[in-house]
Amino acid sequence: MTTHPLSDNVVKCRLVKKIQDSVLSKWVNDPQRMDKRMLALIFLAHASDVIENAFAPLNDDDYEVAMKRVRELLDLDFEAESAKPNANEILWAVFMAFTK
Repeated sequence: MTTHPLSDNVVKCRLVKKIQDSVLSKWVNDPQRMDKRMLALIFLAHASDVIENAFAPLNDDDYEVAMKRVRELLDLDFEAESAKPNANEILWAVFMAFTK
């Protein structure tokens, strides 16, 4: 999938850092407790085939941890997640559509 590059490198660097932090130092191990915008950014970066680019600057161990955690998110049962109390059903439906 072709993506459009961000022309503002400062914004791009901030987004990359946020994605890295969300799956490394700020990992909460419960997608229901994750910031919904960050969760959406992770799924959209994966669907756009640019998530690996965000993790490329990481050392090998951090890269493996980050990709493992993204894989855990992608492998979730989205229907089960949407059925949990206080879950946003539409958000999980969109995630399901982007991962098919």
